[in-house]
Amino acid sequence: MKNEKIIRSPDTERKNRVPPGQRVTEKWPVLQYGGVPNIDVSKWTFRIWGLVKEERELNFDKFISLPKIKVFSDVHCVTSWSKLDNLWEGVSTSVIKELVDIRPKAKFVMVHSVGDFTTNLSLDDFFQPDVLFAVKHNNEMLTPQHGYPVRLVVPRLYFWKSAKWVVGVEFMEKDKRGFWESSGYHNHGDPWKEERYG
Repeated sequence: MKNEKIIRSPDTERKNRVPPGQRVTEKWPVLQYGGVPNIDVSKWTFRIWGLVKEERELNFDKFISLPKIKVFSDVHCVTSWSKLDNLWEGVSTSVIKELVDIRPKAKFVMVHSVGDFTTNLSLDDFFQPDVLFAVKHNNEMLTPQHGYPVRLVVPRLYFWKSAKWVVGVEFMEKDKRGFWESSGYHNHGDPWKEERYG
């Protein structure tokens, strides 16, 4: 890949890379609420709306043609497993800034996925350099079980924030809890502070 940018997530530089209460696994468990959707990429679109000057909608071909980065990160699931040494490839969230004019009042995002699943993030967390909309994991296209065609990856928060099957981003002035956050999960989800629930 020409001019590719590889980012190492800061948590991979820690002397101890496993947060409190976590255990390392070599496997990649499949967890989600409900079944795995069957997504036809010819009908898939990525929508950007909310507090933006003009909404944008991209089909899969346009989305996949956006500039890409690679991110090396660890994964920490709220259910206590951690998977180290993951290589992701996809579209940096910073590219979103180039696609739309975000209004100054926007302070949060709601990431929307197939099946009305949502997860909320502050703009600060969303625009960290190691956050991306991944299309590949360890040089292979994502499988449907792990979020094909596009999943968000937020390496420094618990993995439920890394929503599978993403279809859009909504910019908001006020924070609003997403699916799991409304069901008792912590609103932020820092694994190093064990922000699991509450």
